Amino acid sequence: MTFGIYIHWPFCKSKCPYCDFNSHVSERIDHIRWTESYLREMDYLASLTKGRIVDTVFFGGGTPSLMQAETVAEILAGIQKRWQVSNNWEVTLEANPTSFETEKFKDFYGAGVNRVSIGVQSLYEDDLKFLGREHSPTQAKFAITEAQKIFPRVSFDLIYARPKQTMEAWKKELGEAIHMASGHMSLYQLTIEQGTPFFTRHARGEFQIPEQDLAADLYDMTGDMMTAAGYPAYEISNYASEGQESRHNLIYWRYDDYAGIGPGAHGRLTQGNQKFATRGHRAPDIWLDMVDKQGHGMHPFEPVQSLAKYQECLMMGLRLREGVPLSRLVDAYGAPIDKILDPSRLANLVKEDILEDHKDILKTTKQGFRCLNAVLAYLS
Repeated sequence: MTFGIYIHWPFCKSKCPYCDFNSHVSERIDHIRWTESYLREMDYLASLTKGRIVDTVFFGGGTPSLMQAETVAEILAGIQKRWQVSNNWEVTLEANPTSFETEKFKDFYGAGVNRVSIGVQSLYEDDLKFLGREHSPTQAKFAITEAQKIFPRVSFDLIYARPKQTMEAWKKELGEAIHMASGHMSLYQLTIEQGTPFFTRHARGEFQIPEQDLAADLYDMTGDMMTAAGYPAYEISNYASEGQESRHNLIYWRYDDYAGIGPGAHGRLTQGNQKFATRGHRAPDIWLDMVDKQGHGMHPFEPVQSLAKYQECLMMGLRLREGVPLSRLVDAYGAPIDKILDPSRLANLVKEDILEDHKDILKTTKQGFRCLNAVLAYLS
């Protein structure tokens, strides 16, 4: 079983209107205190995961490229002090393509980061403004080029199915993005999340996103273009050439263990035969105070019951092109497969070309990916 560590940096320069992540805007940040707090929470989690080998580290947020490179270096040194790490561990840092953050790429590489994920989101000026992004298309392209000179592995994100976006417009933009890519891209359809400014604006009718049929066509075209370019989908929204998949995210999707460190960070840890859900307190200031008082800012661990484990394992596994081994579902639920999956429902989905039943592996078809939420509800 692989093991990863997720570090949550909760700060951004501004809050994007579509984002529902645990991110905050703060004018003053005590970087020394934050570094010390991460290391203290790391002590606590290391005591619970003795003997584990760290395969991946992921700095997410928020905007981790706003961190000081010294903080990143101390965290990575702290991990190597507390755990054994694999010889080829993957260390990813999320970055925005503003000039300030791009200038820090060399320092982050020197700190130990060997993979960067750049939040480009669009290559068009008007769409970047609509999405609340602070960079320009020129800055985005420059950041990708500079990152590729420094880091051995580079990924970048785009958001599509934006208001008024046509098939032809997305085909042109994606073609330009493919020309710049170097191994991995994450391509997400715009979703309207409750609690975000976009949710309120969308409810008021200020803008509309593409209807379901157009969104499905955009998704299909995306997959076809990426596959033709040598970047087949290995997950519903992630595309990579062979060997360039995000190893950290594969830990999530294959339902392995990972430690979440920082405010609002989630984790999954196995203790004995029991899997636990872990969660840090969301508010940064309260998280810091909790670390000062008790050595960590985490809420009490919650046991993940058998049915919930099965549902999580199924949900994550069916997102992957490789599918989910039935043995993994059996291990999660602790019962024979015919006690977990309704044979008649499974047969219906196979007949409708929604799922493929390979006897020992369950896979989602191309058509199934278009309605995955409904598939999961049907099987749960």
